[in-house]
Amino acid sequence: MVSRPANFNGLHIRKWYSFEEETLALESGRLADGDPVVKIVVAAAIHNPYAGTWTDSVDDVIRESAALGVEFGKRLVEGLKGRKAESYGKACIVGVNGEYEHGNAFLTTDFANPIRDALGGALAWVPSTGKRGGPGTEIDIPLAHKDALYVRSHYHTVSVNFPDAPSPDEVLIAMVVATRGRLYPRVGGIKASEIKAKDGLR
Repeated sequence: MVSRPANFNGLHIRKWYSFEEETLALESGRLADGDPVVKIVVAAAIHNPYAGTWTDSVDDVIRESAALGVEFGKRLVEGLKGRKAESYGKACIVGVNGEYEHGNAFLTTDFANPIRDALGGALAWVPSTGKRGGPGTEIDIPLAHKDALYVRSHYHTVSVNFPDAPSPDEVLIAMVVATRGRLYPRVGGIKASEIKAKDGLR
């Protein structure tokens, strides 16, 4: 295994990515029912310290991912530019010299809790997905309401790919937040405002 010099809390980050998606109208052309849906994606191509090897424990990455979560939270808040996040999701793409489990090690509660804090508090678990693949692999990141997973209006996804990542010995970690639910949600269920009023959620 070829080592990489650490440049972030014991990890080697090759590249950061960020972009914004803003939806102003439905596919049918009907204009937004209020503010547009804004999705902010932050991602990082990180050297996989377990690539090409077997390890009984991934605790080192889990421990180091807490500082990574702090940085992700900071970058997401900067991308929001004062807007509030209502939903979120996370994902990993593991380079082909690694195991899917290596990607999961970056995405545990240690990583997610600092992001929850940066967003002003969040009570629901973060929807997650992942896969193995090479540069340009597309992945659909699921989103759900940050305080109540079962609010149907906030179920949606964002599709992302990164032309130069992950390399075989990397893990691509991505996090997305959205400023509201879907435009014109019509599938019923509990509304986010009703959940907050009932349970006193932030």
